[in-house]
Amino acid sequence: MIGCSVAYHLAHAGWTDVVVLERDRLTSGTTWHAAGLMTCFGSTSETSTAIRLYSRDLYARLEEETGQATGFKPVGLIEAAADEARLEEYRRVAAFQRHLGLEVHEISPREMSDLFPWARTDDLLAGFHVPGDGRVNPVDLTTALAKGARQLGVRVVEGVAVTDVRVDRGRVTGVTTTQGDVECEYVVNCAGMWARELGARNGLVIPNQAAEHYYLITDTIEGLDPDAPVFEDPASYGYYREEGGGMMVGLFEPVAAPWRVEGVPADFSFGTIPPDWDRMGPFLEKAMARVPVTLEAGVRTFFCGPESFTPDLAPAVGEAPGIRNYFVAAGMNSVGVLSAGGLGRVLAAWITTGRPDVDVTGFDVDRFRPWQADDAYRAARTTEILGTVYAAHTPGKQLRSARGTLLSPVHDRLVEQGGYLREVSGWEGADWFAGRGVAPTAEPTWGHAPWFGSWEAEHRAVREGVGLMDMSFMAKLAVRGPDAASVLDRVSAGDVTAAAETITYTQWLDEGGRIEADLTVTKLADDDFLVVASDTAHGHVLAWLGRAVGDADVEVEDVTADYAQLNLQGPRSRDVLAGLTDADLSTEVFGFRTARWIDVAGVRVLCARITYLGELGYELYVPAADGLKVYDALQDAGAAYDLRPVGLKALASLRLEKGYRDFGHDIDNTDCPLEVGLGFALALDKPGGFVGREAVLERRAAHAAAGGMGQRLVQVRLLDPEPLLHHAEVVYRDGVAVGYVRAASYGWTLGSAVGLAMVSGQGDPVTPDWLSAGTWEVDVAGTRHAAEVSLRPMYDPTSARVRA
Repeated sequence: MIGCSVAYHLAHAGWTDVVVLERDRLTSGTTWHAAGLMTCFGSTSETSTAIRLYSRDLYARLEEETGQATGFKPVGLIEAAADEARLEEYRRVAAFQRHLGLEVHEISPREMSDLFPWARTDDLLAGFHVPGDGRVNPVDLTTALAKGARQLGVRVVEGVAVTDVRVDRGRVTGVTTTQGDVECEYVVNCAGMWARELGARNGLVIPNQAAEHYYLITDTIEGLDPDAPVFEDPASYGYYREEGGGMMVGLFEPVAAPWRVEGVPADFSFGTIPPDWDRMGPFLEKAMARVPVTLEAGVRTFFCGPESFTPDLAPAVGEAPGIRNYFVAAGMNSVGVLSAGGLGRVLAAWITTGRPDVDVTGFDVDRFRPWQADDAYRAARTTEILGTVYAAHTPGKQLRSARGTLLSPVHDRLVEQGGYLREVSGWEGADWFAGRGVAPTAEPTWGHAPWFGSWEAEHRAVREGVGLMDMSFMAKLAVRGPDAASVLDRVSAGDVTAAAETITYTQWLDEGGRIEADLTVTKLADDDFLVVASDTAHGHVLAWLGRAVGDADVEVEDVTADYAQLNLQGPRSRDVLAGLTDADLSTEVFGFRTARWIDVAGVRVLCARITYLGELGYELYVPAADGLKVYDALQDAGAAYDLRPVGLKALASLRLEKGYRDFGHDIDNTDCPLEVGLGFALALDKPGGFVGREAVLERRAAHAAAGGMGQRLVQVRLLDPEPLLHHAEVVYRDGVAVGYVRAASYGWTLGSAVGLAMVSGQGDPVTPDWLSAGTWEVDVAGTRHAAEVSLRPMYDPTSARVRA
C-alpha cells in the first residue's frame, strides 16, 4: 500500500515515468491481513495528525476518481479512557487535534454505550468520539491506489523481486531484479518487513523488525450493525469492529513476540504464523471481557500474522544517508493503512522538490545508528515496543528493553550518586539524582512528583552556585583537511572561519532557507574543526555533512565515544575550574565562545566557554580514558562551593527558562531561522554566502514589506504555579487558538511552567506590540490557564550572566 501510494502521488505531481516492482502480488506481505482501521485520534505530532487527516480525505474520494471501491466507511471511532492517566492524556490530545482540524468530542460512559452497546462501559471514565474516522478494505484500497497511478502512466509490475539497488559514486543508478536490471534515477524502498534486509545490501540501517500480531473474528452476532463505530480500549489491549456480521477483536499485547529476527523468508506471501495460545490467552481474555458478547459467540477466525516495528515506534522515512536519491518509506508500526495516503504525499513532495514540506525530524531514516540493526537489539526492543502502541503515554514512562548499549565514561559515578537513568539515543543519561547511596525511584505522572525536590535543587545549584552535568552523549565530529574551512563555511549560516579557538553557534539550512541542523562549530586551527550537535541529530548531521563534503579534501571523523563531555555550569564554575588549572580563565583572556586546550587536573582537555543553561559555564571535552579522573577532580574541587551533580530534567528547565532552542523539539526542518528568533546567528554578509542565504534574504524582504513576520516562536509562561506543560498544549490569544507549545518544562526560577510555542498572527504580524495587546491562555487538558508570552528570554534577556 505504501509503495502504491508513493507512485500514485508521484504521478499526480507530474512524475509519470515510474515503475512499481512487487516481488509477488500486491498486498501479499502485510497489507492483505491489516485490520483496515482509518483512525486519526491519539497523536500529539502535527505531522502524524496531518498525515492521517490527509489519508482519510484521500480514501473518501479515491473511488470516485478511479472507479475502484476502497471500502472506506466513516463509521466513527470511540476511544475509551479507563483510568485517570489516560483521561488526562486524551483530553490533552483532543484539545491539540481539534486545533489541527480533527472533530473529536468527549462523551460519557452512557453515551459510549448508546453508540456501541456491545461494550461494557460502567467502569470506564469517559470516551472520545471521532465521527469522521472509520474503516477501509486494505486490499481494495491498495488496488485503487495502483489503478489511480496506472491511469496516469505508472507501470505496476508483479512477480518481479528487487535483489539489489545499484549505486555509482554515491548516487542511485538502478535496481537489479530477478528479471534483469532497471535503470533509474530514484529508488524508494517500500519493502515493508523486508526493508531492513534490502537496505542492508547498500549499508543502510533500517532496523524494523517483524512481530506477531493477533486478531480474531467471531461468528455472526445478531444485531451487530455494519455501520457501528470502531471501539478501542487500550487498557484492555483491544480494538473492536464489525467484520462480516461478526466482531473483530484485535490485540496489542503489552509483551510481544518478535518473528524471524534473522530475516523474513523471501517467499513468504499471504502467510500466517502459528498462534501462541498460551502466551496470548490472558491478553485475549481481558480484551474480550470488554465486549462480553464476543465470549459467547463462536470464533470464526483466529489470526496471527507479521507486522513490523521500529525501535522508537516511528516510521523510517526519507533519503538514505550516503546515497543520493535512495529513499525509504518503511517501518509503519501497524499504522500503515491509515498513514499510507499522507506518507505517499510527503515522499512524493520530498522527491520532486528536493525537501520535505512537513516536520520529519522524528521520522527521518538517518536517525538510526548501526547498533540498532543488531539481531539481539531488535529482538529485545520489539518485545516491548509493540506494547507501547496501546500503553498510556504518561510523562516519565520509558523503555526498559535493550538498555545499556552506550555508557558514558563516567557512568559509574552517575549510578553511585543515585542517578535516575533514562535512555538518551542509546546512551544511559541521568535525569536527576537521588543522592549517593540512594536508589532512585519514580512513578510516571501528569502532576508534581516527589522527586521534583531533587530536580529543583539541581536547577537552583546551576542558577545560584555550580553544577556538574555529564553530556557525553552529544554528537561530536572532528572535521579536518585543506577544504574543511570552506566546506563548513558554505554549509553553515554563521561565520565559522574567524580566529582560531572560537566557537560559532550556527544553523545549517537547506536551499529553501529552512533549518536542517542547529549546532556549534569550533575552529581549532585553519584545517581543524569540531562540530557538536545534539544526540537526536547525530545521524542527520553526519549525513548532511557527508553530502556537503562531496569530493572535497575533508576528513570527517565521528569522535563521539572518544571524549567525555563534562559541563561545569553556574556562577561559581570559574572558581571551581580555576582550582584545577593554571590557565587564565578571566573574561579578558578566556571570554564567552572561547575554546582552548588546557590542562585540568593534569589531563589535557578542550575547554569551551559556552552554555546551554543560561549561566557562566564551561564544556570540557576529556579523552574518554581520563573522564573519571577529571569528573572526580571537579567534584572534589567543587565541594567547597556546594557543587551538585545535575541531570537532564534540569537541563530542560534551565534552557527553556532562557529560551534556548532544541532542534527536533521546538525547532525543525520546516522553520525559517528568522521566525524562530535565530536571525542573530546568520552571517548574511559573509563572503561567499551560505546554503539557503538567498531564500532567507527573500523572506526577510517579504517580512519587511508586510510589517513583520506572520508567525514567531515565543516563550510562554503560565501565571498559575500549579499546572504543568509538557508538549502540544494549545495557545490562545483573546480566545482564539493561535498555536501550540512545542516543548516545555517547569521553570523553577520563573516560578511556573514555561515553554516555547509557535504562534500565528492570523493575518497580522507577530510583533512585541501585538503580543502585549492580547490576553493569553494555554489549554491544559481542557482547562485554560492565564499565561504571559515574550519574544525575548524571560530569564536574563541580555545574557549578562552568560558573559560575566
